[in-house]
Amino acid sequence: MYNLRGGFLIRPLIIAVTLGCAGALLSWLEEIFPAVSAWVPRSIFPSHADPQVAQVILGGVATSMMTVVSIVFAILLMTLTLASMQFSPRIIVSFSKDRVTQWTLGVFLGTFSYCMAALPAARSLPHPFAPVATVLGAMLLALTCVGWLLYFIHHISQAISVNHIVDRIAKETEGVIDDIMPWPHWPGRLQQTQAPPPSADEIAVASPESGYIRFVDTRRLLDLAKQYHVRVRVLRRVGHFVPAGIPLAMVAKGERLDDDGTARLLSAFDIGPTRTLQQDVEFGVLQIVDIALKAISPAVNDPSTGINCVDQLSRVMIRFASRQPPDELMFDPPGVIRVSMAWMQFPRLLDAAFEQIRMYAKSDVAVSLRLLRALGDIAATTGDAEYRGILLERGWRTIAGCAEKMGEDEMRELRNRQEGLSAAVPSEGVHASVHGGAGGKLA
Repeated sequence: MYNLRGGFLIRPLIIAVTLGCAGALLSWLEEIFPAVSAWVPRSIFPSHADPQVAQVILGGVATSMMTVVSIVFAILLMTLTLASMQFSPRIIVSFSKDRVTQWTLGVFLGTFSYCMAALPAARSLPHPFAPVATVLGAMLLALTCVGWLLYFIHHISQAISVNHIVDRIAKETEGVIDDIMPWPHWPGRLQQTQAPPPSADEIAVASPESGYIRFVDTRRLLDLAKQYHVRVRVLRRVGHFVPAGIPLAMVAKGERLDDDGTARLLSAFDIGPTRTLQQDVEFGVLQIVDIALKAISPAVNDPSTGINCVDQLSRVMIRFASRQPPDELMFDPPGVIRVSMAWMQFPRLLDAAFEQIRMYAKSDVAVSLRLLRALGDIAATTGDAEYRGILLERGWRTIAGCAEKMGEDEMRELRNRQEGLSAAVPSEGVHASVHGGAGGKLA
């Protein structure tokens, strides 16, 4: 359902079928109740009994709609291909979820369906009949399509700009964070019970197909583990690739699982050929990172786009740092561990967001400065001393990398920015090794 809802199938199909049914129903009502067409002005249809006029209008509108759909969407696909080559091939996924594009396809195909459904009603035999009210509806739909086409062109001209692409990906990623991490971050929260060590009676449940883990139904896993009185240890988290035949989970006391229970357990995992933004926060981050890396590569040399990507990444990291990560241990009843599985944690996502950009931006002072500012912004919005210490360490790592490529004038500005980050981090949240290791490299 996630894939169908985000593609060019469900919404355009529903719109096309609805308008097609409306055309057939309205033309049928006109024939059963002639008074329906009596209110149509004679200035538009001087003769309400001439079916040829209705046939010409309905046929012309239907033909023009399919022509426009063919040309516009052929150009759109070519534009998206060029955009994917310039920015990242992963952005095609976000374009397929664009509701304006889906509605545009649905409205044009719906107008075609409306005209085709109403066309058989305009006939000369056995007696002349012209569904003039239905034809008037087709003309209004045609005018609507003209206005919608202008809006669609305006929307696409903005949607293919890199700023709008990165902003849309960041919004979608924030939505995923809100879904899977609804509770605010609690820095002083007590640590969970340690996960039990692997037991000798664990049985491996292998993945039946190769692909990426896109979604895990944790509620279903917990219910099944309780029902069969087993403990499930998921080996790979959302976003990881699992080849067919590789263990996906280990089940303690797995002999209690029959073939049907194993199949039900595997049905809690959605595995597919591509990663999605259902539960995979890292995937949204990596899309933005891909665009940033291409922008700051020597072949493109577009630091402004790289800076924009860093700004959007800081926005995602601020949202992630403000939320409590999902529990890795699930209990039912309380005190009895039923399911254990790993989720994305702050240090790992921080590295995914900034580490590659830091490596490629060692000789780019503008992007490096914005990296330090992003780290400072994240540190200023989180009250977790551990998070702040990690951010400060990443800042020193950025300074140390830039010292290998830049001169003293550029490094002076970077050090000033790093001092601001250090001032925002309390000393008790920083490990002593951070200052010692980074300071030694700088010296």
